[in-house]
Amino acid sequence: MTLNRRQPPLLEVAKHGLLSSRASQPQGIVSSFLFSRSGFLSVLALLLLLLLLVFLPLLCRRPVSALLYSFSLGEVDDGSVSRWKDYTVARAAAFAARNDTLIVTAVSEPFLPLLNNWLISIARQKRQDQVLIFAEDYATLYEINRRWPGHAVLVQPAPESNAAHDYGSQGFFNLTSRRPRHLLQLLKLGYSVMYNDVDMVWVADPFRYLDGDHDVYFADDMFAVKPLNHSHNLPPPENDGQTNICSCMIFLRPTRGGKKLIRSWIEEIQKQHWSKAAKTNDQPAFNCALRKTAKEVDLDLLPQTAFPSGGLYFRDANWVKRTQGLHAIVHNNYIVGFQNKIQRFKDYGLWLADNHTDESPLGQI
Repeated sequence: MTLNRRQPPLLEVAKHGLLSSRASQPQGIVSSFLFSRSGFLSVLALLLLLLLLVFLPLLCRRPVSALLYSFSLGEVDDGSVSRWKDYTVARAAAFAARNDTLIVTAVSEPFLPLLNNWLISIARQKRQDQVLIFAEDYATLYEINRRWPGHAVLVQPAPESNAAHDYGSQGFFNLTSRRPRHLLQLLKLGYSVMYNDVDMVWVADPFRYLDGDHDVYFADDMFAVKPLNHSHNLPPPENDGQTNICSCMIFLRPTRGGKKLIRSWIEEIQKQHWSKAAKTNDQPAFNCALRKTAKEVDLDLLPQTAFPSGGLYFRDANWVKRTQGLHAIVHNNYIVGFQNKIQRFKDYGLWLADNHTDESPLGQI
């Protein structure tokens, strides 16, 4: 008897002797139930319940979109990580970009807690899906993509970066000197790029401050208070002939001018060599490139109130109070040491990674 054939009334069945003694036995009752419509629906419901019990923990741990992407790659938390070695920048950028725009950082394994804090602050502005992370070691590449598939890529050769690097160290120089090459790759692919270091916290959406169609936007690294309506031009050099623009927060468009600046930055870095006597980093080279290309590139200095340096935000409480509500990204610089940065974030209520991990696409690290 099929499910879609109408069953004869019970009395008619009994009359023709179709109810055998076997049907009155327990196994007959079970068999009849399983092949009935209600039995089929009950079994189906049980199977769905079992599937939910298996996959609900996964759904709670990572976004649904990320989970579906992991299945498309055949990456289902089985410990397999080899596929990420061949994950290209072009593929990663295409996956993460929204409206041809990416939010980018570069990080090594010791800085994962700071990365998580930064990500939570971005998630609060609903922009975490367009984040692309340049992993600077395999451990970081695998850990991020295990938790959040598709959002981390590694560019060969990977530098030796298995220890935290303080500002001024050779490891810090090796890591930051790769930054403009990552950015140039993305610009060549046609993406606009918001670059941040991970010792930053978003307190508002910074994109609302990107007025106009300039090639490059950047922030002042000075801690002297500027007028609220300060010029958006490249500041004049200080007494030592140098400008002090931060290379840790940059927005670039894939224009001819944007690419020209980054190429100049790479050239200036190549002229520098780290030594114990000259503990350089990528920022002087960035400032030199800005000065050399200023007449050919459309530059825009972002408002200090929205993008304060750590030397201003954490040292001038009166200024912070006067400019309350105008801040977008707070940079935790002008302090050396990984743990010192975390402690200062905690002291000012900007450390989110302990109590708000449910808001992070990476979960608890």
